[in-house]
Amino acid sequence: MKRRVEFRNSQREIHQFRLRLAVGIGFVLVLLFTLTTRFFYLQVLKHSHFQTMAENNRISVVPTVPNRGLILDRNGVQLARNYSGYTLEITPSKVPDLNATLEEISRLVDVQPKDRKRFKKQLEESRNFESLVIRSQLSDEEVARFAAQSYRFPGVEIKARLFREYPLEEVTSHLIGYIGRINEADMARLNENDEVAANYRGSDHIGKVGLEQSYESELHGVSGIEQVEVDAGGRGVRTLSHVPPVAGDDLVLSIDAQLQQIADQAFGAYRGALVAIDPNNGEVLAFVSRPGYDPNLFIDGIDEDSWEELNNSPDVPLNNRALRGQYPPGSTIKPFMALAGLFYKKRTPADTISDPGYFTLSGSTHRYRDWKKEGHGVVDMFKSIVVSCDTYYYRLAVDLGIDNIHGFLSQFGFGSKTGVDLQGEQPGLLPSSEWKTKRYKQKWFAGDTVSVGIGQGYNLVTPMQLAYATAILANGGAGYRPHLVRALRHNGVEKPVAPELDVNVNIDPGHLDLVRRAMVAVTQPGGTAVVASLGAEYAIAGKTGTAQVIGIKQGEKYDADKLNERHRDHAWFIAFAPADKPKIALAVLVENGGHGGSVAAPIARSVFDYYLLGKTPKTVAAAAPPEEPGDAGEEHD
Repeated sequence: MKRRVEFRNSQREIHQFRLRLAVGIGFVLVLLFTLTTRFFYLQVLKHSHFQTMAENNRISVVPTVPNRGLILDRNGVQLARNYSGYTLEITPSKVPDLNATLEEISRLVDVQPKDRKRFKKQLEESRNFESLVIRSQLSDEEVARFAAQSYRFPGVEIKARLFREYPLEEVTSHLIGYIGRINEADMARLNENDEVAANYRGSDHIGKVGLEQSYESELHGVSGIEQVEVDAGGRGVRTLSHVPPVAGDDLVLSIDAQLQQIADQAFGAYRGALVAIDPNNGEVLAFVSRPGYDPNLFIDGIDEDSWEELNNSPDVPLNNRALRGQYPPGSTIKPFMALAGLFYKKRTPADTISDPGYFTLSGSTHRYRDWKKEGHGVVDMFKSIVVSCDTYYYRLAVDLGIDNIHGFLSQFGFGSKTGVDLQGEQPGLLPSSEWKTKRYKQKWFAGDTVSVGIGQGYNLVTPMQLAYATAILANGGAGYRPHLVRALRHNGVEKPVAPELDVNVNIDPGHLDLVRRAMVAVTQPGGTAVVASLGAEYAIAGKTGTAQVIGIKQGEKYDADKLNERHRDHAWFIAFAPADKPKIALAVLVENGGHGGSVAAPIARSVFDYYLLGKTPKTVAAAAPPEEPGDAGEEHD
């Protein structure tokens, strides 16, 4: 057998070798090109970007929180202030075992169960990288004790902070409000505006309610910036530059703190509200809602027990009655109804009725009762206000018609917000035929109008609203928008808030004089609020009112002693003084107080005596005035 002899093809092998070498060289060149291109991109094109990043690693930009502005009364008394202290704070993201850390901390610093509950609530509402307060207002001894052991607690540190304090506590709680820790809802709102969000970097607190919320932008100020050089461990080495923060503006209020306290104390154990206004410029002089609460509890997160106590209290201390409470105005509406009757020429001052103690609509046997069972006899307009004759206003309301009533009374602010510089105001309700059609898909009936004439039925007002209407009446029809902030102060320089003329109701001077004289007679012997002016050195023009809480059926008698305290009538009193040249107008509401003349009017007297004469209030002996116990006793919705 012959063997096959293979011959090598040298040319082909050389070709293949060269080809492989070319591919290899090409691949290397591509890699070198790619690498060179990347180097060029990083070192030349992106040089500025990466230089900035490197610089940022070296330099930390720390926001500097501005001092929050103070809130002062018209005489410089601090109603919201700042003080310095130490807090112990934990950043959850930096703590490996939070529960174990808390236990260890408790051995060095007194951490109460309420502190843990508050911390837990903050933890649920905050972002994980935020530092949260576990204990505030540490003593010097506690600071020293923890500082010596701080190396054992990564993510836990002592910080020096400014604390907010409300020295008058409950007395100004619904007026001043409070600040609280910024939560997710606050952050979402702040992030809607990049500039605003940037100003809150480093800030932990924001105004939640009251003036703290309404004037948040003025009170907060402008955050500063500090550039700090840091080492590889993130520790500050030196400060490179510093843009100082701009402190927030101080609020100078029209409120008189002493008057506020006197008004608050005058309520005693009663619930209710009082708003006093200077009718000449709209400045709110006193703003009381009883009961109040301690706003200091909310600053760093209220503990669960305190929250439950406030939230579940039958007295509803968190409800701002002066601004949000809506009640039937009762007989306080009668002076305004009288002006409406004169304006539309449905009555003259001399027109009289014979009051049998009730009123019936034509074709109906239903009796709308007067508060005085036997009636008031012959009654003209002047007397109708002095003795608060319901029958007179039943008839007047029907003669006017609901739409005329709505048209005239709306000029005094009934049925709309006053525009006071506090958020959350309620508008009350001034009914009309159009409103009922929209609300209930029903037409307006004459029977609906009857109750409206004495401030019952669908009528609802807030104490703020009724005080504003009274101020317009006191000022002859000129109404200035109510405001609490008198001036903004920055670096000691005050910028006054100019009064804003809101309405100017066209009231005939003769009509106004009649109603004023009648309201003065209300506080004199024979009137329903004689206790308000006993021994007074000035004339008071006022009107009492009693607003039903539950209906009284036909034939039944109102007996407060047999009713649950919460079902008793609300007591109203509106007034201004001095009657001839008013300097102050107010509305007082006492929930379930019964009668305006004997319960609400003495509260007003305490306020008048201090504001007009500088006198400390005295206990005014309650006489037995001819009071309207229920204002009608009619069953209504």
